[in-house]
Amino acid sequence: MKQPWIRSASFDGWLILAPPFLALLVVVLLPAPFRSTAQMPLVAWVGLVVLIDVSHVYSTLFRTYFDAARRRQYRSLLWLVPLGCYLAGAALHYVGGLLFWRVLAYLAVFHFIRQQYGFLRLYARHEPSSRARQLDAAVIYYATIYPLLYWHLSPPRNFTWFVDGDFVHYDWPAGRAVATGLYGALLLLYAGKEIRAWGQTRRLNVPRNLLVLGTLVSWYFGIVYFNGDLAFTLLNVVAHGIPYLALVWTTSQPAAGLHPVPRAPWWTGRAGVALFLGVLFLLAYLEEGIWDGLVWREHGAVFGWFQSLPTVHDHLLLTLLVPLLALPQATHYVLDGFIWRRPKASAPAAPTLAA
Repeated sequence: MKQPWIRSASFDGWLILAPPFLALLVVVLLPAPFRSTAQMPLVAWVGLVVLIDVSHVYSTLFRTYFDAARRRQYRSLLWLVPLGCYLAGAALHYVGGLLFWRVLAYLAVFHFIRQQYGFLRLYARHEPSSRARQLDAAVIYYATIYPLLYWHLSPPRNFTWFVDGDFVHYDWPAGRAVATGLYGALLLLYAGKEIRAWGQTRRLNVPRNLLVLGTLVSWYFGIVYFNGDLAFTLLNVVAHGIPYLALVWTTSQPAAGLHPVPRAPWWTGRAGVALFLGVLFLLAYLEEGIWDGLVWREHGAVFGWFQSLPTVHDHLLLTLLVPLLALPQATHYVLDGFIWRRPKASAPAAPTLAA
């Protein structure tokens, strides 16, 4: 069976499908306190949050503002979305800082969930519509929703999404038990479906199954099984950010077989990888440095140049500043729902995420 890779078995395998398994391996090898406490070494925070999480947010630029064709295609969205996000963020923050972070956290969660469904659609793009595909969708969604339900229905954990209190918590053991039972039932149904398919056809969709398994691994172990900030961040950020970066980069490559061959963007090809990542790392460092200098004051050892900035305490100034600093994130979450839609049939074929 020809497998529905996005780029190739090696590219997809290492950069899209392997990250959750590699992250779990690292978590297992961590000293016990890092699997069950709020401890986060500084070097881990820089590597995971700055170089992967924040960088992947800025990679949207390469799919939108840095791409001439998509600037024309989405020209209205590319100024309406940031403007709308900023105005909504300022209104929310004016009502309350925690309300702003809570809404942003749930928007981020929705974005994370939809990414997994989008990859599922990519890897199932050659499969006919059927009840089996509906079960696949239910499993990929609940593989992310169940850990979130468990998190919400438990006492506060040793990690947060953005800030303390951004998620609503209600300790309800019975609710956790019902959610867990449904989780187990869906996994059994999915396993049974794949076993029957193998028995009938001797064929399995390898990348789709690895995607489902990787989603189960990163979300279950990151949120339910382990209760540590580093474990959560490793499994959450690596499994989400690296595949997204890989997808942005590979979909920037000129499609094979097009004549005349289109001019490749400056970040494509092997030499372009360093430029691509370098721009992202620089933007991420600058953003986090401004955050640290003006608002957080938590990582002076990393952002020493920014410590001369005045710390902002005034609520009105924070209402104007915080949504502005969070604007790349908010814009990334919203634009992501548009920029990965499949092209029309007349457009050149290219791997895209179904939104």
